[in-house]
Amino acid sequence: MRLRGIHLFLRRRNNFIGAMIGDKAGRRQLTYSQGAKMGRRFDHLGDVEAFIIVAEKGSMTEAAVALATTASVLSRAITRLETRLGAQLMRRTTRRLNLTDEGRAYLEQARAAFSMIDDAERAIQGPTGASLTGHVRISVPTTYGHHRLPAMLERFMQAYPEVQIELSITNRNVDLVAEGYDLAIRLGPLPDSGLVARKLEDASLRLVAAPHYLERAGMPQDVEDLAEHQCLPFVMPSTGRCAPWLFHVDGRDLDWTPPGRIQVFDDVLGVVSLAESGLGICQIYDFIIRDRVKEGRLVEVLDHAQGRFRPFSLIFAPHRRLSAATRTLIDFLVEK
Repeated sequence: MRLRGIHLFLRRRNNFIGAMIGDKAGRRQLTYSQGAKMGRRFDHLGDVEAFIIVAEKGSMTEAAVALATTASVLSRAITRLETRLGAQLMRRTTRRLNLTDEGRAYLEQARAAFSMIDDAERAIQGPTGASLTGHVRISVPTTYGHHRLPAMLERFMQAYPEVQIELSITNRNVDLVAEGYDLAIRLGPLPDSGLVARKLEDASLRLVAAPHYLERAGMPQDVEDLAEHQCLPFVMPSTGRCAPWLFHVDGRDLDWTPPGRIQVFDDVLGVVSLAESGLGICQIYDFIIRDRVKEGRLVEVLDHAQGRFRPFSLIFAPHRRLSAATRTLIDFLVEK
């Protein structure tokens, strides 16, 4: 969980964690009997939550700041937990922490358990926007993360100020389960991966170029003319091949693979920057170039051949128990 807004999830438990992992200040505030049965059954929960926060922070030091304790206290807590489980959960070096396979599996189950506790508390307190808390990890591609999602998250965070979002903007297809993500946004048709998908939108595609490029090279009149132009293809990370450009011509769909002296890898937004600099023609989502077209920085090409789109979907693992915060974010994004 990020330092900004450790919110109710941690505020309700910080004293408890401190007591369980050896924080003297927290221990003084412990209000129930150390000898109680529940204490004997669950006296390691502070160590468990310390492990969760260290894993999410990726740093003992950052986790210690979040919990108002010290790195050495957290290190001892995790060592106790590993001893209890009989398994190594983390590999520690001077620079970073890495979860073992056992650590990743335990992290997923432990998160789910604490989410159940939060859900139980919310069921008693009432599910209002002000009381909804939790932590959601989401991975999104650069196109959506920079140009579509921010406005949606701004409205969501206003409605649910106690929810913590950890946002990874990358074009790499993360492994939701192995890497501990709750949600991911994916582009295009989804493979039969066993994941649950909810469509966010069908994003329209547009062919564009800079005005000074078209003045120099001329305006293409049909798809065949593109072979004589400088095209800016994007190489898909999943296949290693250039993404085809999608057209709708004379009532039929046409997929055309663009040639190009310059090929862009990893970040599709690169083709937009290159096109805006006058290096050629690119095909990209309307929501990315709409303002650039209005401002005259880019010009649409082959308007009559447009009309195709690619879908963006929200995916999650079906077997994972989703927290209330995650379920609320899913519904919010889908219904936006």
